[in-house]
Amino acid sequence: MDNTTLVAIAVAAIAAILILATIISRATVRKQTTAKLQERFGPEYDRTVEQYGDQREAEKELRAREKRVANFQIRTLTREEHDRFAQAWRNAQARFVDEPSEAVADADRLVEEVMRARGYPTGDFEQRVADISVDHAGVITNYRLARDIALANRKGKASTEDLRQAMVRYRSLFDELLQTEGQPKERVKEMVR
Repeated sequence: MDNTTLVAIAVAAIAAILILATIISRATVRKQTTAKLQERFGPEYDRTVEQYGDQREAEKELRAREKRVANFQIRTLTREEHDRFAQAWRNAQARFVDEPSEAVADADRLVEEVMRARGYPTGDFEQRVADISVDHAGVITNYRLARDIALANRKGKASTEDLRQAMVRYRSLFDELLQTEGQPKERVKEMVR
């Protein structure tokens, strides 16, 4: 073989190795991105993939959520806000005994008020869920189910047990939203009981 042929073979081999390395690198980055999104969004990741019917499109949506929420001015509650919301929750829970429908409406309103106080936009429900899923994905399913029950309640189609479930489900998001800087979740739960 002459030198030109050897050089051509070497260049082709190097190009093939570089292409293969690029493919492997991209696949690795993609797997890492998927793993990070799955960890951050939990069940919401699977729900979004199912909704979009395509993993890449779903991941694009989840990254867009992260980017959108990164532009918000999310903040922790002040001690006064925390205490006021915790008392309002206790009042809603106490109201449940005699007026379960109204208590669920109070819980729905309170969750929205806490979200607004923390800096989340509270317009469209689905957008609200998408935004909150970035930082509170573990309770999004509960929030959706509670909201469904609240809507059924407005139509007079929710049983007392349904309403109890709505309160429990709203509580899971409320507890997370109510946290203040450096305050463990267990302490928040004690304060709103």
